[in-house]
Amino acid sequence: NPPLKPKCKPPVSSFKKSTTEADTRGKGNSSKKTLPKKKLSDDHNEKGLKNRPFIKTSSLFKNNPNVPEIHRKAVQQVQEDVFTSDSFDQLDLHPHLISTITTVLKICSMTSVQKQTIPVLIQGKDALVRSQTGSGKTLAYGIPLVQSLQGVKPKIQRSDGPYALVLVPTREVSGPSFETIQKLLKPFTWIVPGVLMGGEKRKSEKARLRKGINILVSTPGRLVDHIKSTECIHFRRTQWLIIDEADRILDLGFEKDVAVILNALNAERETRQNVLLSATLTEGVTRLADISLNDPIRISIADKIQDRLKPASQEDKEATSSSTFMDQEKFAVPEKLKQYFLMVPSKLRLVTLAAFILEKCKFEKRNKMIIFFSSCEQVEFHYKLLLTVLSGGLESEQHEHLSVSSTHLQFLRLHGNMEQEERTEVFQEFLKSKTGILLCTDVAARGLDLPQVTWIVQYNAPASPAEYIHRIGRTARIGCHGNSLLVLAPSEAEYVSLLASHKINVSEIKMEKVLSSLMKDNRFKLPRSGNKKPCGTDPQQVRERATVLQTKFENFVHSSEGTVRWAKKALQSFLCAYATYPRNLKHIFHIKSLHLGHIAKSFGLRDAPQNLSALPKAGSKKKIKARQKRSDLPKGNRGKTHGKHRLAEILRSEYSSGMDTGVSKVRKKKKQRKPGT
Repeated sequence: NPPLKPKCKPPVSSFKKSTTEADTRGKGNSSKKTLPKKKLSDDHNEKGLKNRPFIKTSSLFKNNPNVPEIHRKAVQQVQEDVFTSDSFDQLDLHPHLISTITTVLKICSMTSVQKQTIPVLIQGKDALVRSQTGSGKTLAYGIPLVQSLQGVKPKIQRSDGPYALVLVPTREVSGPSFETIQKLLKPFTWIVPGVLMGGEKRKSEKARLRKGINILVSTPGRLVDHIKSTECIHFRRTQWLIIDEADRILDLGFEKDVAVILNALNAERETRQNVLLSATLTEGVTRLADISLNDPIRISIADKIQDRLKPASQEDKEATSSSTFMDQEKFAVPEKLKQYFLMVPSKLRLVTLAAFILEKCKFEKRNKMIIFFSSCEQVEFHYKLLLTVLSGGLESEQHEHLSVSSTHLQFLRLHGNMEQEERTEVFQEFLKSKTGILLCTDVAARGLDLPQVTWIVQYNAPASPAEYIHRIGRTARIGCHGNSLLVLAPSEAEYVSLLASHKINVSEIKMEKVLSSLMKDNRFKLPRSGNKKPCGTDPQQVRERATVLQTKFENFVHSSEGTVRWAKKALQSFLCAYATYPRNLKHIFHIKSLHLGHIAKSFGLRDAPQNLSALPKAGSKKKIKARQKRSDLPKGNRGKTHGKHRLAEILRSEYSSGMDTGVSKVRKKKKQRKPGT
């Protein structure tokens, strides 16, 4: 029947008209700055049409695990007296060397480790030195080394080759060590220092070795490479072997490389003076000391402070077994370092980190921050995410900012997958800047002297208390003030007790206090709040602003398929790193205690990804073939091998000697891909 057709159509068309009219009405109302006077149902409709992203993140504060209350007595921390009243004039040093220390290095008095170590090394004895980070260990061996070599008769010539060999774990440590020795040698121009490290051109290094280097600073991998491939390198006159950050060298799997170096040295000259230095003494270090040192004097500043006994005789020092050093797992921390921890549910990790950065680096002045992550992929992802969302590169919202929030945030990144030139450039830039935020992996956790760093944030917990000590050692150096923050999930609360058992005292900062700093930034104000003034620390308003910030993160991540894939890759690298915690910490950091959906939220993903195992890692067809070969193994074995391979891959990428070409190949492949993938 003809009349039936118009009866069917009008409801559809009228529905469309009504929706469009409602839209125009909504737009008209939003343009007029009137307070909303609608029913609850209308509010829900308006949310659905206009503020849809907020519905997607409305569960940010729901279904989170309870944050446990930690009631724990404060422990008495082991502290070293960093400075002494003794000057370098009291030592039997060359006058020009003393003048250089006071005028060029601008140092007047010795630190405790220097006072204990320098006289021992000047006497020509081997030493095993243990002292806290930032206590001046480089000068403790550098001064006696220069004093010894300047007095060699006949005078040292460049063509003689290496008289001293200094091994350091990473490229970043090699630079500052070389510069310190170079400054000490200013009056003794006939002694030539040099540095070898991965990432530099081997051809130019060979040319320098051919001309002659008297004090050679090198990473173990690069030196082994030259021992095998460079004919002109020899150790006939080598009188000193210094292994700095010895525990880290062994942790990174350089034990075989160190053995190769020791064999090469012993083959050409058996007698020499050996020194091992570190902030921590592990089982591997004591094993290395047994192999390389000859009747060493053991110097441990923290032990001397703890029980002020009379100096032991030579026989007592020799009788001190390595086991006593192993049992003494109480780490010394800088006196002016304040340590905090923050207990945050997984869903809120990202917004809490962002709020903390804003509070310390935007609303407070003169703060310089280092944030540690457990993988290179996480550093890259968070660098791009925080740079885009927090540095003001968001739409046209600049006019809404408070005057206090106009300060520009400077983000930098540093990890092992970066080219050597870029790593050096970033390091120098952060070194010179008075403010800034450096996102990095453990590549920056050892031996780096970065002045004016006021905050160390450990976004991923370290795998051991020793690693914790090295990370926080980047601040409060040589008697300066500093702060550190450890971010933990509720399931990881027992880590605080573990630190306490090692005499490390940390105080709690409440998550709500950190999030309240979002009230100072109008970028995270809800649009519907109109002209309503922010009310101090109103919990509801704080939660709304945290939700807005989370939405901005999620909008950026979901803006393209490429960024979603990027976030998933970072999440996968976090899970892989989490699975590699040592067995004795599995009761605290167990992969099964993680809620994948909540963790995904902290990477800006709205849902838990389903196909993580299918994501390509930074390595390609060879790994896929290896995975196919391992598919025949039982599930248990397969997981173990995957964990070991992934850990090895992380370590290789972080501390590679620069000999491998894997990184450059991956970069070339990335360039060939289509944009946005």
